[in-house]
Amino acid sequence: MTDNPLLPLRDKITALDKHLLELLAQRRALSTDVVNTKIEANIPVRDIERERILVKTLIEQGKKYHLDEMFIQRLYQIIIEDSVLLQQRILQEKHNQHTIKTAKIAFLGPKGSYSHSAMRRYAGRHFDHVEESGCSSFKDIFEHVEKGLVDYGILPIENTSSGSINEVYDLLQKTDLHIIGELSLPIDHCILANKHTTLDQIDTVYSHPQPFQQCTNFLENYPHWKIVYCDSTSSAMEMVSKLDKPNVAAIGNKDGGELYGLQVLEHNFANQKENITRFIILARKAIDVSDQVAAKTTILMKTGQQAGALVDALLVLRNHNIVMTKLESRPIHGNPWEEMFYIDLQGNLATLKMQQALKELSSITLFVKVLGCYPSDSIF
Repeated sequence: MTDNPLLPLRDKITALDKHLLELLAQRRALSTDVVNTKIEANIPVRDIERERILVKTLIEQGKKYHLDEMFIQRLYQIIIEDSVLLQQRILQEKHNQHTIKTAKIAFLGPKGSYSHSAMRRYAGRHFDHVEESGCSSFKDIFEHVEKGLVDYGILPIENTSSGSINEVYDLLQKTDLHIIGELSLPIDHCILANKHTTLDQIDTVYSHPQPFQQCTNFLENYPHWKIVYCDSTSSAMEMVSKLDKPNVAAIGNKDGGELYGLQVLEHNFANQKENITRFIILARKAIDVSDQVAAKTTILMKTGQQAGALVDALLVLRNHNIVMTKLESRPIHGNPWEEMFYIDLQGNLATLKMQQALKELSSITLFVKVLGCYPSDSIF
């Protein structure tokens, strides 16, 4: 039996990969030194111009080694994002004068859901150990945090393909919880089925309503499929795994599929290829955001019914040079034809211009409530 000629080459690649990991760890350690210096000198975490020059320089250097420009750009976006988020976390811990190493976090669905993936990503950035608490509904997540059963709750708030998740916005009307963070998670929907199943055998597909809504163009190719709604993508995958039949499938994520022993038949077929879900993190206590960190402030506002009431409110923001990144209206239950407005603003709640703007808004509207001020997750 002859030796595999690929083995020596693979050993060399493995050794290089190990070295790359060591270098990445060294770079990350330097990011810690950098943020400590920034704290002492009161320098903002982000230096966008330096980041731009860095990537441009690396692209030019990469040409010497015949490395693709887009490859280098994507690679260093990930590296820079990791560095920025690490620095934000360290700065925020020192600014709020506490370091929490262990937390209990509630999320939607059993393990394997997109919310579970988002929770694990957020926890990995902020805690050494996390206790996971799966919930069957968005309402349950709110109640778990409100009652102190968990420390935090993570919930999807909007998706680039299907838009806002109205149930979460409606629940924010009724809670005293605070938004203390956000996270953006790329979504890659997969058709997941039991082993030895082929696409032409499927006649029934299970999933949460959101993935179905986000993949209508793909689903039009299979009009004979019966659509079955589930509480979460993970419960859909669990159902398909338990049924163990060749005619059923679930729409979910690859990691969850592996957890339930399912194979990927198709993937990345959402209507919008850049399919990203934004999650918010809720806690019982608000946080302070350092002025060295890019911040967002989310408010809830109710205007009067007179003509131009919303325009007048938005002009206040413009006059104070505050950028609005999101405006969402939702009906007020029990008050026909009346609406609440949810507004995401670029800026720190503690700044003078934000305080002045909110004071002025309070004087011309019926109701203004700050839902939270938190570090921005929008790195690029």
